[in-house]
Amino acid sequence: MGWWLVDTDTLASGRFVVSPLSEAHACLHTLYRATTSHPAEKAWFDEHRAAYRAMVEADPLTGPLLDAAMGARTHWIADLLAPVPIGDRTFEQELDIVRGTPPAEAREQLIVSSGGPLPPALDRPDLAARLADILAWVWTHTVAPTWERRRRLMEADIVSRTAHLSHAGWAAALNDMRPGMRWLGDGRLQINLHDFPPRQTTGARLYFAPVTPGRGWVTWDTTPRYAIIYPCTGALADVGTTIAPQPLARLLGTNRATILLLLTAPKSTTHLVTLTGQPLGSVGRHLKVLLDADLVRRRRSGRSVLYYRTTAGDVLVESASRGSREGD
Repeated sequence: MGWWLVDTDTLASGRFVVSPLSEAHACLHTLYRATTSHPAEKAWFDEHRAAYRAMVEADPLTGPLLDAAMGARTHWIADLLAPVPIGDRTFEQELDIVRGTPPAEAREQLIVSSGGPLPPALDRPDLAARLADILAWVWTHTVAPTWERRRRLMEADIVSRTAHLSHAGWAAALNDMRPGMRWLGDGRLQINLHDFPPRQTTGARLYFAPVTPGRGWVTWDTTPRYAIIYPCTGALADVGTTIAPQPLARLLGTNRATILLLLTAPKSTTHLVTLTGQPLGSVGRHLKVLLDADLVRRRRSGRSVLYYRTTAGDVLVESASRGSREGD
């Protein structure tokens, strides 16, 4: 298995960040591997699959370049495709890092990710620029149109995870971040199930970046900085798919009942707006009614306010759900 040695200072200084390039990279993974993890991601894939294939087939070098960079044989992503996300950068600023990779360095990284010599057709100096162009296409055609919704989901995920961190500690927060990842104790963080040698992160900066597709990876540089890119909790799969039981909807109204149903785990108003599609003002009014009825409570987590169901709210949801099942 692959694991890192993480000292307390590195863990304590860890930061959650939003990375537009990581989101585009995760979407490129979905398009390249043609695998999805939830219905909403499949709908997105089906919408963009034909255009992606046309883009790849338009240039005979694109397919072999992607095979090498995406680790078709090794499952090792070329380093230049995954710069460490440190936050507070636009997509263009992050993409400049990819585009600026020196030709010799890009070629060396692609040899590693491909697991052997590159095809003669890829013996050229513009490989980093070509990969940057592919990421730019993915961003422009498949990510940018829904970026604001994706960004809100990532920010809501970060709020939820930092709240979990404050209550349960780093071990619990890391254990459910991505498949195969868990805290082993004694400063050891298992990051995946691959048989890679351990890496020493003492003195490094550590970053965590959510993405909405159901996939993730790790990356590092010589600064040293390390990053764990992980799938958002719920991600796009939850958006617009929660249906309140009819007894609960008749009692509270459909929109209010949906909000109560979604509060199985603490969520911010931003998260609820994204998940329900309701305007911010409407969500605020519904939460006020639920608060006054003692069906939900709220607590502050950093700069955000999280709402969660009370015991009375849990009982009401369970009773209404049971009644709906019995009525079927």
